[in-house]
Amino acid sequence: MRLYDTRFFFEHFYSKDPNVLEMTRGELGSKATKHVSAVTIHELQKLTLEREGKEVASLRVGLVEKEFKVIPLDTLLAKSSGMLRSKYMIPLADSVIGATAMALNLGCVTDDPHLKQIREIKTRWI
Repeated sequence: MRLYDTRFFFEHFYSKDPNVLEMTRGELGSKATKHVSAVTIHELQKLTLEREGKEVASLRVGLVEKEFKVIPLDTLLAKSSGMLRSKYMIPLADSVIGATAMALNLGCVTDDPHLKQIREIKTRWI
């Protein structure tokens, strides 16, 4: 089971590198349960709206919601996120994603340096 960071989706949808696209497709073909933070849904929606418009954003986010288990932000995650953000001085979205991985004991698929510095979670890239 894995938690996918926004960076994974950015590369999957926007990379021009055929090797990267092959690797992201391989990840998506995995039988393992895939998780995503509600914050990643927010970031994916915003990114896609800005780059491709409302229709593509709606379709893309809908597909992610269908294929991934979306983990909502609750009070416990918010508190844990605040502690990580204070400890590592990282952006809010990254602290929420890190807290989600930590709470569910999930590895995080990312190459984000902010998430990589969180010692409480394991990260790996494609």
